[in-house]
Amino acid sequence: MATFISDGKKLLDVEYDDIVEINDIVDGMRVISKDVRDGEYAVFMLELNGNICCYVFDEVFIIARVNGFETLLDAITAWKRDEI
Repeated sequence: MATFISDGKKLLDVEYDDIVEINDIVDGMRVISKDVRDGEYAVFMLELNGNICCYVFDEVFIIARVNGFETLLDAITAWKRDEI
């Protein structure tokens, strides 16, 4: 389990080949699911308020961030439909 901190645009103090995995912590939120598409990967994290947040990464760069999903299924469905 690794802990990552971002500045909102990229992960800080990591190598370019570091990849966020399930059960890692990103910005204080635990990663509960992950999916890969076209060289990008999305991580789905549990927010402190119980909602789901999604960060989309290209290497260590955050290219999208959406929070406030009520369920993990809602977040994954949005990712699969290219809504994120």
